[in-house]
Amino acid sequence: MNLQTLPGLFISHGSPMLALNPEQVGPALHRLSLNLPKPEAIIVMSAHWESHALEISTSVRAETWHDFRGFPAALYNIHYPAPGQPELAEKILHLLADAGLTAHANSTRPRDHGVWMPLLHMYPEADIPVIEISLPINMSAKDIFKIGQTLAILREQQILLIGSGSITHNLAELSWHGESQEVPVWASSFRNDVVSKLNHQDYEAILDWQNIPYVKRNHPTLEHFAPLFFAMGTGSRFNIVHSSFSMGSLGMDIYRFD
Repeated sequence: MNLQTLPGLFISHGSPMLALNPEQVGPALHRLSLNLPKPEAIIVMSAHWESHALEISTSVRAETWHDFRGFPAALYNIHYPAPGQPELAEKILHLLADAGLTAHANSTRPRDHGVWMPLLHMYPEADIPVIEISLPINMSAKDIFKIGQTLAILREQQILLIGSGSITHNLAELSWHGESQEVPVWASSFRNDVVSKLNHQDYEAILDWQNIPYVKRNHPTLEHFAPLFFAMGTGSRFNIVHSSFSMGSLGMDIYRFD
């Protein structure tokens, strides 16, 4: 089989409503999937699986988890029944162990919307094996980056690596009810600063995230920014696939790393 090297991706998955109202990012994800060779498998680090230790989903077929409340009933009827791949999960565990990163198997974890919502637009047939890896809350940015570096070799086996979060994510500041959609300066400045650093391959400055201007305003908690560290570890050539804002200050950028 002639396998092609796939990129690593950072995907801003936005509100759960993206599943019903794709806005600009849904079509962008669909176009991206058409421009890539079909993956043999997909590995996703999601902002919505925070853990104390690094964990890997080893489920044969993880349940679709609607890990949110207060949304339209139609959203809870969406399922993404992609299979797992326990053999690949075991390989991931071994790769991490060889790199000095302790990880644990988890066969019961359901698949959160940080995984299934973007994949719903990319691969709606749900016929590609998906493995979720957790976001360890006690790991440093450099450790999360190292996870991406460690798994980057899997790109050569036509495996797609994804960090799923949001380039900006302050839910308290969003325009939920259709009020002014103007992007505030603190959100656009942060996004532009991060992109400038990525364009200049200044990964160290992003891993030193505490010193990025407006970081706390855009990320009161870090879990939606941290999957970018993972994606950065998967490749050194950076490209913007898509850039937009939703609900005023919610950044919906998609980045590619080769």
